[in-house]
Parts: sequence; structure tokens; C-alpha cells
Amino acid sequence: MSTLISPLAFVDPQAEIGTNVTIGPFCMIGPHVAIGDDCVLDSHVVMTGNVTTGKGNRFFPQTAIGGEPQDVAVGDLPTHVEIGDHNLFREGVTINRGAQKEDGVTRIENHNMFMANSHVAHNCHIYNHVILVNGVLLGGHVHVHDWATVSGNSVVHHFSTLGTLSFVSGGCRVPHDVPPYMLSAGSDNPVVKTINIIGMRRRGIEESSIKLIKLAHRLLYREHKMLEETCTILEQKCGGVLPAEVEHLLDFVQRQKLGKFGRARESVRNQPTTDQQSTTKDSSTRRAA
Repeated sequence: MSTLISPLAFVDPQAEIGTNVTIGPFCMIGPHVAIGDDCVLDSHVVMTGNVTTGKGNRFFPQTAIGGEPQDVAVGDLPTHVEIGDHNLFREGVTINRGAQKEDGVTRIENHNMFMANSHVAHNCHIYNHVILVNGVLLGGHVHVHDWATVSGNSVVHHFSTLGTLSFVSGGCRVPHDVPPYMLSAGSDNPVVKTINIIGMRRRGIEESSIKLIKLAHRLLYREHKMLEETCTILEQKCGGVLPAEVEHLLDFVQRQKLGKFGRARESVRNQPTTDQQSTTKDSSTRRAA
């Protein structure tokens, strides 16, 4: 199939448009935009600045991708938005390009859903299979790991990290990291209420691992035991070899403690860091600490 561009759209001649792309009426595509194959831009979609998208992305009306970061320290050097494959951007979604901090890039990986009027600020990193529900607002430098869900009208403080398979309830103000596999709730300074048992089962995590994660939640967030003691108890329960998911949870909590204000990535604020120096999905700092 050939690319279809409405005569009512404006596409800069320097823009790179892939094959089988549909660009509807009243879209505006800037000169430094590269759109991958099989993407659909319904209508009134704006892409400006340095934006690169992969294949199979869908942009509903009134989405704005690549606008200047809402940051008082905006400089003159070019910054970017990088979007992977098969993402869904519903009506009114805004994705700002990076500020001249860290590596200057706002990253969206693959198979994510951004529901209506959600916002991703500068230098955020959205991993894979993430869902941002209507009206979610992410501050700058927020990282959201695989399979995380943020419910409607929640706001996430800059430099916070939402771990793998974490779940944030609707209407939350999230000023700190949310560990993997945990469910956070509460309108002001939300707490980790329980584990995301439905999400873990959907992803095929073993029941034995879920049982240990549930125990870790009780020890850390209800009995408020120290991380070292929690680790010892969990190791005794499973004969000394912790499942990968439990190791990941404990590593995340350790890194969180090394940061400030419950946000591990505060330690890299104002530094020209790379993503590998941040709270990544495969971090392993607990043993070293």
C-alpha cells in the first residue's frame, strides 16, 4: 500500500515519511520529523522538533508530539523525542522533547497506550506495555518500567520511577518511586497498599514468587522491617535462592534508599547521565550496598 497524505495536511518537504503511512487533514509535520512505516495520523496531529517514530503507531486527533520542554532552562541545542513501535496516542496527548539535561531525549519504547489528555514531560522514559490512563501527568525525568499502569488523573513527581508491573490508583499524587509489583493508592503522598497480584498472574509469574513478593510487602510496608532483615527472612523461606522477581524488588528498594525523598534518580539530578546509570529494570545494587 502507498502512503496517503491529505491535501489539507502540511508536511515539510524535509520530513521523512515511511511506507503505508496515513496523514489526515490539518496535520502539521515539521522538517526534522521521521515517521516510520504503517503509522496513522488521524487529523490535527502536530509533530515538531526532532521526532523519530518506529512503525505501526497510531496518533488520534489533537496529539502534539515533540513540543519544546516546559522547562525554564531550555537551551539552543537540539533535543529529541524517540518513539518505538505499535504505540497508541489518544486524543489530546502531549509528548515534550527532552531538555538539555541527561542525554536530551524523551523516550517512548513499544506497545504503550497513552489515553486521552495524558502528558509526558521532557526527558521521561516510558518502557514497554505501559498504560497511562486519561489525564495522567508525568513530570520531567520520570521513568515508567514495563507493564506499569497509572490510573486516571494521577500526577507523578519529576525524577520518580515506577517499577515493573507497578500500579498507581486513580487521582494519586506520586512524589516518590513505586517499587515493582506494588499497588500504590492515596490522594496525597500515597502508600504501597498491596501487591499487584492480578498483573503478576496475567504476566505468568509463578505463584511461589507471588507468595514471596506478598511476604516482602508485609515485612517492608506493614511491619516496617529493615531491608537486610527482610532479605534474610525471604532467603530462609526459599532455601537461600531468591526468585528473580524478588531480587528485582529488593534491588529497587535498596536503590530507592540511596536516593533522596524516596526517589532513587534524585542522585543523578543535574548530571549528564545515561539511562544505564538510572533505576533500570536489571539493577543489582543491593548486594554491593
